[in-house]
Amino acid sequence: MRRSLLAVLIAVLVFIFYYFGLFNFIGRNEGTVISIFSTLTVISISLIIFTENRNPSTTVSWILLLALLPVVGLPLYFLFGQNVFKRRKYDKKALRDQQAYERIEKDAMHVKRDLICFTDEQQQLMRLARRLARSPIYFATETKILNNGDETFSTLLEELRKAQHHIHMEYYIFRSDDIGTSIQKILIEKAKAGIKVRFMYDAVGSIQLSKTFLKEMRDAGVEVVAYGGARILFFSSRVNYRNHRKIVVIDGNIGLIGGLNVGDEYLSRNKAYGFWRDTHMIVKGEAVRTLQLIFLQDWLHMTGESVLDKEYLSPDIEPITDGAVQIIASGPDNERRVLKNLFFSMITSARKSVWLATPYFIPDEDILTALRMAALSGLDVRILFPAKPDKWLPFFASHSYFQSLLEMGAKVYEYEKGFLHSKLLIIDGEVATIGTANMDMRSFHLNFEVNALLIQTHSVQQMVRDYERDLQSASLIVREEFMKKRLFKRLMESLARLLSPLL
Repeated sequence: MRRSLLAVLIAVLVFIFYYFGLFNFIGRNEGTVISIFSTLTVISISLIIFTENRNPSTTVSWILLLALLPVVGLPLYFLFGQNVFKRRKYDKKALRDQQAYERIEKDAMHVKRDLICFTDEQQQLMRLARRLARSPIYFATETKILNNGDETFSTLLEELRKAQHHIHMEYYIFRSDDIGTSIQKILIEKAKAGIKVRFMYDAVGSIQLSKTFLKEMRDAGVEVVAYGGARILFFSSRVNYRNHRKIVVIDGNIGLIGGLNVGDEYLSRNKAYGFWRDTHMIVKGEAVRTLQLIFLQDWLHMTGESVLDKEYLSPDIEPITDGAVQIIASGPDNERRVLKNLFFSMITSARKSVWLATPYFIPDEDILTALRMAALSGLDVRILFPAKPDKWLPFFASHSYFQSLLEMGAKVYEYEKGFLHSKLLIIDGEVATIGTANMDMRSFHLNFEVNALLIQTHSVQQMVRDYERDLQSASLIVREEFMKKRLFKRLMESLARLLSPLL
């Protein structure tokens, strides 16, 4: 953090001296010296970025920003662009996580199943997902799709009230409004009853969460931790690496993951958003073990407390179910870009259809090319996207990618009933992923995310039916009409796209 504060101070001083130097307020020589200094600084940082062999679009974006707007680019780079903090902080986490995965799964009993009921493409995807994520694929797991806030939060509250041993909760956004307070009261009640309650929130996403709200929980015995917290948060490199996960584990037997944070807007109570369309999922059985392990390793990372006890990692085993389930964690601690590469593999393995729903569509070249080629080859490629934004910059950037997809024959739908926040990818109506990851570069490279890979489960069929129902509340973008947009809007989309690797 000190390095980042110093960088901001230097950038401010460079701006002041450079500005006044231009107008001869401190003399021609001083202005020249500052100009040379700032130019050399920009060149040096650009060389560092270049030699790090990052994604080409990210490299070009940073270099252009530094070259064209050095006064803005320098502090932004020191806050958001450095890889030094990530390597120093997360390499250790990655090693600890992998060791924990190997140790826990070695001792765990697994239900085996003959893979003959899965197609060759599905078996190949399973092998790849297993190697990418290094987490097991389970066959004794029950999953159920929860649509929107009413169904999700009613289920969550019901399961929380049943807790007998522990409650583990991890959210990107948690608000102290009506639904947040309802959950808080149960957590406090359970903690006072002697049940272990661990609560983790992201310091950026939940920055508005009041200290009084958190103190009430701590005073009742709830263990509360902020993920990525810093004394001066927005002058710290940590602000760029956010824990976007939404995880709840109850008694080691019940788990919930998906797109819903905790807030009244997710119950469609915010007039600005209107109806909030989202998708969550409840998990029972073997796969809860991986979900629990992800939470416990995040907890270890922030607190130094290791609680990998058998009582937390021995879920009740469900009978062999109808398909396969894998819980997949992804983040800046894993250089394999797990979810990005999984999405790519799912798209390229499709034989009939690729259906995608996302509130932010900012793909990298690999994903964009995979979608374009799928559409060009005659597959049914559909993208469901909100008609109105919650954030304007990602909204404009997303629209800049639609033209090339429409040209290849993909269908893009705008959801008009309210705000679409579901994060789904469905392949051939049989394979799907649901979770916290958007189809954007932040989810691919910067955020900590968690998704579930589902193959031939009842939940996939439910997702297909829900997707088809959502299309009834959406309008198809017509390519000819899409191309008639005003010049100003085109310019805004192009500018947003230029910045998309930094979003």
